[in-house]
Amino acid sequence: MTLTELRYIVTLAQEQHFGRAAALCHVSQPTLSVGVKKLEQELGVLIFERTKSAVRITPVGASIVAQAQRVLEHAQMVKELAQAGKNQLTAPLKVGAIYTVGPYLFPHLIPYLHQSAPEMPLYIEENFTHILREKLRSGELDVIIIALPYQDTDVLTKAVYDESFCVLLPAQHPWTKKKSIDSGLLNNKSLLLLGEGHCFRDQVLEACPTESSTQEGENRYTTVEASSLETIRHMVASGLGVSVLPLSAVNSHHYTAGVIEVRPFTAPAPKRTVAIAWRATFPRPKAIDALVGAIRQCPLAQQNNG
Repeated sequence: MTLTELRYIVTLAQEQHFGRAAALCHVSQPTLSVGVKKLEQELGVLIFERTKSAVRITPVGASIVAQAQRVLEHAQMVKELAQAGKNQLTAPLKVGAIYTVGPYLFPHLIPYLHQSAPEMPLYIEENFTHILREKLRSGELDVIIIALPYQDTDVLTKAVYDESFCVLLPAQHPWTKKKSIDSGLLNNKSLLLLGEGHCFRDQVLEACPTESSTQEGENRYTTVEASSLETIRHMVASGLGVSVLPLSAVNSHHYTAGVIEVRPFTAPAPKRTVAIAWRATFPRPKAIDALVGAIRQCPLAQQNNG
């Protein structure tokens, strides 16, 4: 039994497809198939049920794969411990961020982090919270930037800044006459929202009442879902409806004046807390400290926490 074979079965269990699993393991499909079969023969059980159209994990295989995942995590820890013993701020740091934070934080964060840790480049990934969670567990990512609440076994979190929400409007919308927008005016039928899976969508809906209709005389917008905040911004600019953005995303656009308008919420304004999360066993605490320090130097963090 080898770590390579364990990696084969963990990847195959995730992908449920020999070709994709082989590609992720950077081997040929026959090589991966032989390795999986060899491990099954050594253990004397079938880990996978194979048909012409599908690969399914067996009940005993699920337990074996779960243990294999833990073995791979500990093997990765051995490598990280060795690297940390050299210099915690020289190895690349694998950072993940949710889609509604990454594009607006990283352009500010990277220059500050480069000042404090010039020999620590970043591997960056943007994704949904649940995918970042799995990659943090597996060791594919070292630290993730998410919105609270966030809880996971053997994972530490640290809040880095609070961020208020703002209302995004077409420039000709009647609400532009208001200095601030009461959240009671918004509901799930009048908002352009991110699609399912985005935690920011849930936070917006939590902040706004859920109603089946709008007030008399107001436009009735069909609920529209988008894959990114930038797509939502474009639809608002076109006049399709209104939306809600985190403060960090407000000025990140190329529209000229007179196309879109932004208004704050009437106090108390809804907000979110952005935090970082990392495995309790991660052996580079100085890298975590450097990341936190760089984030808190960013203008958006100081703007919200100041």
